Amino acid sequence: MAEISAKLVKELRDKTGAGMMDCKKALSECGGDTTKATEWLRQKGIATAEKKAGRTAAEGAVGSYIHTGARVGVLVEVNCETDFVARGDVFQELLRNVAMQIAACPGVEYVSIDQIPAEVSEREKSIEMGRDDLEGKPAQMKVKIVEGRIGKRLKELALLDQPFIKDSAVTVAEMVKQVAGKVGENIQVRRFTRFTLGEGIEVEKADFAAEVAAMTQTA
Repeated sequence: MAEISAKLVKELRDKTGAGMMDCKKALSECGGDTTKATEWLRQKGIATAEKKAGRTAAEGAVGSYIHTGARVGVLVEVNCETDFVARGDVFQELLRNVAMQIAACPGVEYVSIDQIPAEVSEREKSIEMGRDDLEGKPAQMKVKIVEGRIGKRLKELALLDQPFIKDSAVTVAEMVKQVAGKVGENIQVRRFTRFTLGEGIEVEKADFAAEVAAMTQTA
């Protein structure tokens, strides 16, 4: 695999408007050939999607998904630019796919890493710094290991960083970009709520042995 330089990535980004990581991936897939990488981005719908990402997405829809057995339910808001696109089959399929993804990922709490509060990152850092396997390691190495672990942990909390349940070769973010490229509008997953039946309810566990003993004493 050809080594991909930062200069080559920037060149492709300037040409297509796609994100840096998408450009690097495209170049890696195409052996450093910018022409083929441009075509690869267009096929994925990424190049056109990135150019539209700065436009206001105030339309869209709230979608829902109830998993079989009705024990898990999801509400999610996905935005686009026009009501016309929001009512279309492509957008509605995206809405359902995102809702299903959330239902399938109980550990996901935020849409993106950018939404994760600083205190959550600090808490994770405190936990990782106290791990027994880091004891005795040089300070610089310890910091590097912790940063890597925190980065991985934050990705686990973010919806857009999850492998798409219907195609694990792409992330949810990439899947959304592909749809944005198809419909020609900026699409953003804004917020979601996941409901799990009985979550947060304290259930009193019956002590049957004590109940039987009590009944015997009063009999």
